[in-house]
Amino acid sequence: ICSMERYINPYTDFGFKKLFGTELNKELLISFLNSLLPDGQNVKDVTYLNTEQLGTQEIDRRAVFDVYCENEQGEKFLVEMQKGEQQFFKDRSLFYTTFPIREQAGKGREWNYELKAVYTIGILNFTFDSGSDEYFHHEVKLVDMGTREVFYDKLTLIYLEMPKFNKTENELKNMFDKWMFILRNLSGLMERPAALQERVFNRLFEAAEIARFNRKELVEYEGSLKNFRDWYSVIETSVNKGRKEEKLEIARNLKQIGVPSAT
Repeated sequence: ICSMERYINPYTDFGFKKLFGTELNKELLISFLNSLLPDGQNVKDVTYLNTEQLGTQEIDRRAVFDVYCENEQGEKFLVEMQKGEQQFFKDRSLFYTTFPIREQAGKGREWNYELKAVYTIGILNFTFDSGSDEYFHHEVKLVDMGTREVFYDKLTLIYLEMPKFNKTENELKNMFDKWMFILRNLSGLMERPAALQERVFNRLFEAAEIARFNRKELVEYEGSLKNFRDWYSVIETSVNKGRKEEKLEIARNLKQIGVPSAT
C-alpha cells in the first residue's frame, strides 16, 4: 500500500470512519456538513450517536458505512457511504431515515410531536439519475405538488452521485466543490492540491496519510482495502457478464428478423 498510495481510500470502511466517524476528527465531519447545508445554517459541534439505534444489519455493512450524529440543536444527521447500487436503494434510504424520526418520540411523559430536523446524506459511488451527466447534487424534500413549495422543512435527503463530479483543481469554487474533489480523488493524490489551503484540510491530509498509521491501523486498512477491491472486482465481473449477455440477445434478435450474419 505505502509504495503505491499516499492517502487512504475514503470509500473503504476504515477510510470513511477514520475521516468522519471519530471524535478526534469530528471537525472534518462538521466542515463537510456545513458545505452541504444552505446559507445561514451552521453546525458548530456534533455528538456521535450509536448506529445500532438505526437497526443496521450486518448484511448491509458490505455496502454502507454509517455515521450518525446530532448537532447542538438536536438535529440529526445520518451520513452513509454507499459503494454500489442496491435494487431498492431509495426504499432502503427512506427506511433508515425513519429511525432518527421515531426515536424522538417522548417516553414516559407527554409529548406534543414536535420534531427536530433530520438529514440523510448519501455519498454514492454510483449514479441513479441517468437524465443528466451534470446533475449530481440531489436535495430532496417533501413538496406540495400543487404549489411547488416545501410542505415540511425538517426532513432533507441529500444524495451525491460521485462519479458525475469531474471538476479539476482549478475549477473548485467553494467548500462543497473542495469536499467533493477530496472524496472523489483522495486515494489517487500524491501531494496536497494548492487549492485546498483551508485549515481543516491540514487535519484531513494528516489523518489520511498512510505513512502515519501505526501497525494496527495499517493492518485494519489493508483488510478494509482488500474487501473494497474484492467487492469492486465482483461488481465489474457481473457488469461485464451482463454486457456480454445483452450483446448476445441483440444478436439473436437481429438474426431472428433476418439481418445478414455479416452485418
